[in-house]
Amino acid sequence: MGSIVLDKTDGVATLTVDSPEVRNGLTPQMGRELVAACEDIDADPQIGAAVVRGAEGTFCSGADRRTWKPGADQTEDSTFRDTGAVYRSFVRVGNLEVPTIAAVRGAAVGAGINLMLATDLRIVAEDARLLAGFLRIGLHPGGGFFTIAGRTAGREATAAMGLFSQEVDGLRAAEIGLAWAAVPDADVEDTAHRLAAEPAKDPALAREAVRSFRTELGPPGLGWDAAVEFERATQMWSQRRRNAR
Repeated sequence: MGSIVLDKTDGVATLTVDSPEVRNGLTPQMGRELVAACEDIDADPQIGAAVVRGAEGTFCSGADRRTWKPGADQTEDSTFRDTGAVYRSFVRVGNLEVPTIAAVRGAAVGAGINLMLATDLRIVAEDARLLAGFLRIGLHPGGGFFTIAGRTAGREATAAMGLFSQEVDGLRAAEIGLAWAAVPDADVEDTAHRLAAEPAKDPALAREAVRSFRTELGPPGLGWDAAVEFERATQMWSQRRRNAR
């Protein structure tokens, strides 16, 4: 029913959603594996960045519907916990102690959009298909979609995707700030790993920088005055560390 594969190379951890028979749909067990992989990354001080990708040219098609229980009571304990396992995995990726990049090829749909938005930066294929799609199948958005989409692409794009079920391709995603760059499909993962290699040169500094980044930008974000003081101690640490080399 799919798995999460973790690879560590040259200071960069790569998390692969591997269930290509259902275009890398997520199961609750895969959500739990993703959380465990994140724990592994955080416990390894040699890792300075992480890339999230999907196997065989597709990022993530959403939830694996083979695990759905049509008509089930969604408040029943096991069903509630299984849904929570998937949601927790998005949050855990978003709380990784290293800078994160989503390398998006093929499609990111539903839960796949949430996983993509959980990262700090996105590199997408020019022809990638990005679709929230919740309302299309009669579901209210979940996984904190409105919050994580809004902080990345703003109110207008979040409304278009979340309320009006609009699909966005990779080129448009880069235009509206939903992704840092749109590149040819064959270049997506190399581009993501090349970017990840930069913070991976100094994992300790990368971890401090991403902590400040997320705290200051939120949501909720910090005011400028508070951000100046928040950054100051860590910048002093980095200056002293730099001078000692």
